[in-house]
Amino acid sequence: MAEKKELIMTREGLRKMEQELEELKTVRRAEVAARLKQAIEFGDISENSEYDDAKSEQAFIEGSIIRLEQQLKDARVIDENDVTLDVISEYNVVRFRYVESGEELEYQIVGSVEAQPLQGKISNESPVGKALLGHSVGDVVTMYAPAGQMQLEVLAISKQ
Repeated sequence: MAEKKELIMTREGLRKMEQELEELKTVRRAEVAARLKQAIEFGDISENSEYDDAKSEQAFIEGSIIRLEQQLKDARVIDENDVTLDVISEYNVVRFRYVESGEELEYQIVGSVEAQPLQGKISNESPVGKALLGHSVGDVVTMYAPAGQMQLEVLAISKQ
């Protein structure tokens, strides 16, 4: 059996996931049930595309509900009061520079379910996130990525 994967998330991420689950269970389920009822009223369901579409959507919603419930069971919420600034951990905002190019970037390190690189949030499981964890300001870190080996210099660590 596969090892249970702990999902690290912020309180905000947990709240959003709980809201999404509630929306699926209350609003979306009811909408699909109404669509199914209406499609059945059209008669013969063997050649009824509305019925087929509604059944497909129902299966998707139920799958999403199961996935979200499992993620919530596996969630570990990061308490921002426990986050320190001496060593990089999840929830920290890290400013770093690629040694070779000199390009500077800043990202918050979050769990994989909250990662949104375009909004400045990278996963703790991404090559950059994984490489930075456990390091301090001034450290030069070697990162292994599909593009090859790169060096990152940690410039600053802060809280969100």
